[in-house]
Amino acid sequence: MQDVDSLSDAQSQQLKASIVQLAKALGFQQIGVTDTRLAEHVERYQAWIDADLHGELDYMERHGDKRWRPEKLVEGTLRVLAVRMDYDRPGADPMQTLSNANKAYVSRYTLGRDYHKLIRQRLKKLITGIQELATGYDFRAFVDSAPVLERALAQKSGLGWFGKNTMILNRGAGSWFFLGEVYTNLPLPIDPPYDDEHCGRCTAC
Repeated sequence: MQDVDSLSDAQSQQLKASIVQLAKALGFQQIGVTDTRLAEHVERYQAWIDADLHGELDYMERHGDKRWRPEKLVEGTLRVLAVRMDYDRPGADPMQTLSNANKAYVSRYTLGRDYHKLIRQRLKKLITGIQELATGYDFRAFVDSAPVLERALAQKSGLGWFGKNTMILNRGAGSWFFLGEVYTNLPLPIDPPYDDEHCGRCTAC
């Protein structure tokens, strides 16, 4: 185990590379690291709330700035590890089922095990693995379990861009994936945000 505060830039990058390898070994297709600054997303989120677009989901307007200030939700947070896990894609082409009026279609994300439990368990293993690489740091995992601006964090950490349907889109996986987060005070190098969007004239979503 190493004290990250004493690491060189090269060693910090190597530690991060080891964490990426560990995440992929646990079944995550992608992991990115970002800081806690979400000010650019607050105005969009507040406008969405003010327009009452959250409907009956009144929890979306609770918790104040804990939603966009990770360090207030978990004291001392410096970095957020954002992970992507793609949906399982068994069975026939969904469009064939959707075009058949005699068949029901169940959203692909509901197939298989409860993703909340699955991803949380894997994030716990990821945390354990990181703690074996670097000592003296705190971690807390989230999977739809707290006021977290997960799409904003996914975009800032380089996992994808905001599509016209407001979801995070990824060139390799579309929008067919789950997100999870780990808040930590481990000062890892951050990834660049996904600033480009590739929707063009497409309105398929």
